[in-house]
Amino acid sequence: MTDKAKPERWTSERCWISELVNDAAWPEFSLARCRVEPGETTELHALSVHEVYVLEQGQGLMRIDDAPPFAVGPGDAVTIPQHAAQCIRNTGDEDLVFLCICTPRFSQECYTPLE
Repeated sequence: MTDKAKPERWTSERCWISELVNDAAWPEFSLARCRVEPGETTELHALSVHEVYVLEQGQGLMRIDDAPPFAVGPGDAVTIPQHAAQCIRNTGDEDLVFLCICTPRFSQECYTPLE
């Protein structure tokens, strides 16, 4: 693959996203880096694809469906089932940075805002 990662962009999800791999030639998965600023909570939403967060930096509080929110930090991996309501809050003093892996690949059509 020769495409370069797209530059980081602000989204309506209240976070910065840089798509690292999202190509129709590789429909099996996509990979993005997400950055949530201190004190910010991403939009409550659901995806019609499976998603995994791999935390790289910062501290957060993850919410998935009706389960109690739980703390996450560097090295944690969080599996998010299809159609699960989800959001993450940056509870630290630095940016919360994590990789988002979607299977199959993410497209805007699989995103449902829940707020």
